[in-house]
Amino acid sequence: MKVLLITYYWPPAGGSGVQRWLYFTKYLTEMGVDVVVYTPENPEYAIVDQNLVNEVPNNLEVIRTKIFEPNQILTYFNRSKKQESAGFLNPNPGFLERQLQYIRANFFIPDARKFWVKPSVDFLTDYLRNNHVDVVISSGPPHSMHLIGLALKEKLGVKWVADFRDPWLDIDYFHQLPLSKKSKRKHAELEKKVAEKADLLLVVGKSMKDYFKQFNDNSEVLSNGFAFKNMGKMSSLDTAFSLTHIGLMNADRNPEILWDVLADLIKADEEFSNDLSINLIGKVDSKVKDQIKKNNLEKQTNYVDYLPYDEVVKNQNSAQVLLLPINQVPFAKGIITGKVFEYLQSKRPILAIAPKEGDLAEIINETKSGVVIDFREKEKLKEVILSFYKSYKAKNLFVDSENIDQYDRKEIAKNLYALLNKINAE
Repeated sequence: MKVLLITYYWPPAGGSGVQRWLYFTKYLTEMGVDVVVYTPENPEYAIVDQNLVNEVPNNLEVIRTKIFEPNQILTYFNRSKKQESAGFLNPNPGFLERQLQYIRANFFIPDARKFWVKPSVDFLTDYLRNNHVDVVISSGPPHSMHLIGLALKEKLGVKWVADFRDPWLDIDYFHQLPLSKKSKRKHAELEKKVAEKADLLLVVGKSMKDYFKQFNDNSEVLSNGFAFKNMGKMSSLDTAFSLTHIGLMNADRNPEILWDVLADLIKADEEFSNDLSINLIGKVDSKVKDQIKKNNLEKQTNYVDYLPYDEVVKNQNSAQVLLLPINQVPFAKGIITGKVFEYLQSKRPILAIAPKEGDLAEIINETKSGVVIDFREKEKLKEVILSFYKSYKAKNLFVDSENIDQYDRKEIAKNLYALLNKINAE
């Protein structure tokens, strides 16, 4: 079986978004699938990790063509370029930034990679006419990748799988965009068309599957996961009472309740104040930093902009507690950040601030890997942190997680292999 994958993110892109299909292609190749990757030649990646290049199979064919991204022009005068590229929107933009945000939101639908769609369709049409491929897969966001798959489906009648690593209309930052009513309708129309036309929809969680059922009954949950087992054995624990968060922390993900609780605890207990270490590894929004400063937690807080993947793993494994705040947005129940699976294999206690009835909570409860606190349960959060701290002082802060093997990416790739064979046979 031969598969063509259309993806914007590919090594040396860093971050969690690239890893889903990097490892799927790795394991599919081991199973005998011939995978061809189509990706931009000159992309604008907010995060780069050269170490991930080593994970790409040696025999994998990667086709690259040039992409024009208007962000390169629109953000020329925008000082927030790097933050916005990483998933942040400036909460207090000046006049020029407001204009740029409006243009980007309403003139580049579904996203600023839309100008790669037509040349990619032309290129891949020629490629597919001269090279047999059994299944085409598009992975988004950016959701313009799905428009390439849609066009190939309509033009050539190829078997097409649309993989949603994140939602479209319900993605966490969608409500922040200064979208006109017309633009919102356009997004909804494109999402509906992609969902209806795909031979198979792949999603990362049950809530997303329930949502897409209105368009296509042929939807399957293909969870994210981790690439290696039992990595928690590799590192000694931090000597401090470390609360570690790894990944982007934008304004929606700002756990204000946590900073309030920690402020109360350091006031009440000098020993706790001296033991506490808050490690934020990844891009952190200015609103988060302001909240930390307001609560007099700057002394206990360490900011690290970015670390290579192997260093990220070491920090996960050495943390006393792993923090996992979820965005306070309408679709919060359906958010399953890819970081939770990385956390699972570290086998350190997870403290999640998220809907208690959501998809993420189900994973944490099922694996017995931590505690989930709802957005407004301040007293419960304080109780849990003090319980963790008591165990830390007694040197027995551990979790006995279970059933995490189901989230091994290699095992998930086997499910993907079965689904691709089914689509190919139909």
